[in-house]
Amino acid sequence: MEFHSNVVSSQPVTVTQFSVSPGLSDWSTNVCDCCDDCGICLCATFIPCILGCKVAQDNGDSCCIPFLPGAMIALRTSIRGKYNIEGSVCDDWVIMACLPLCGLCQLAREQKMRK
Repeated sequence: MEFHSNVVSSQPVTVTQFSVSPGLSDWSTNVCDCCDDCGICLCATFIPCILGCKVAQDNGDSCCIPFLPGAMIALRTSIRGKYNIEGSVCDDWVIMACLPLCGLCQLAREQKMRK
């Protein structure tokens, strides 16, 4: 009679890697600081669709974004992620639902300052 020994000589090892991301930053300007850039403010007041198209294109998105329901919330979330700005999708929704033109101005100012 022959016996085969299946002795475990070592335990499996799990390696977990952690990546350290740089700290989150704040928006360069407040959402209600629309008059900090009068050109952006006037554009948002009289032709917001053009400003929305420019913000979307500067983010690498389609110019049609401002015309899609809810897409400006996604655009704000995308820009926040791109620049590592603190916040949440809920915050983005509140700003773009309650203060859409002020939110659009803030996005345009942020892009202008970070170029």
